[in-house]
Amino acid sequence: MPPAENQPTDRPTIAQLLREADRPLFSFEFMPPRSEDEVDLLWRAIEKLEPLDPDFVSVTYGANGSNRERTIRTTKQIIERTALQTIAHLTVVEQPAAQLRQVLDDYSAAGVNHVLALRGDPPGGAMEDFVAHPEGLNNATDLVRLVKECGDFCVGVAAYTAPRESGGLAQEARVLAAKAEAGAEYAITQLFYEPDDYFDLVDAVRAEGCELPIIPGIMPVSTIGQLDRFRMLGGTDLPQTMVDRLMAVADDPEEVRKVGARICTELAVTLLRGGAPGLHFFTLNRSKATTRIFEMLSGRRW
Repeated sequence: MPPAENQPTDRPTIAQLLREADRPLFSFEFMPPRSEDEVDLLWRAIEKLEPLDPDFVSVTYGANGSNRERTIRTTKQIIERTALQTIAHLTVVEQPAAQLRQVLDDYSAAGVNHVLALRGDPPGGAMEDFVAHPEGLNNATDLVRLVKECGDFCVGVAAYTAPRESGGLAQEARVLAAKAEAGAEYAITQLFYEPDDYFDLVDAVRAEGCELPIIPGIMPVSTIGQLDRFRMLGGTDLPQTMVDRLMAVADDPEEVRKVGARICTELAVTLLRGGAPGLHFFTLNRSKATTRIFEMLSGRRW
């Protein structure tokens, strides 16, 4: 299938951008609509954020049935309807290897040449033990190898500043080094709010002799109700100073949004000044919080 008319045919890969760019990269993550009712929400967010000219966007992956089909359809539609460089997510969980190969074929046919290779959370949630599919793969490192075998894909992986495995940060660094050896070309972290957590991870990976670029993931805070969820997603307690600042304005939703944006902007500035190669925003298919942070960052030099 030829590329969509609005997609450049000679665009550099994300790996090339990370090697050659003289500025930080900025990118956004979207979720496929869980129902037809959410389609308009997604496209409103894309229409608002595309003018910010991100270096790439990514689309999260549902491993089963209609969720998987919506992911592939959404990824294809973004490529067809926008000029955005688009990464497709892919997870190991609950899928035989043959199905993973078919999804990669579908992505390739849709014009996707970037994949974020993930193990994925078990059906019971991130804290449940992972059990490999009997005809599937054991981990994300195996998936990186499979993706590289199946086509000319630029492959990214996930990184965790608060590892859930018993080996802690040292083990996470070894895992990232193994993913890089298998063919991964960059990593994107899960959400976090302590900049030292990111810098400690980078130092641990470099100590393994691995130069894999690690892009920090930023989750804008817009409501007090998000705090418990973000704590669970990040796998660690939120900084008390952050919680205190938000709780001080908890009775004013607009002030919560403003304070949340300032907190994430301060985090972003610290990360970029410390040498982070870019920022990846988890948008939750909303545009206002991310746009507000971009406005606060505009005009700065790193």
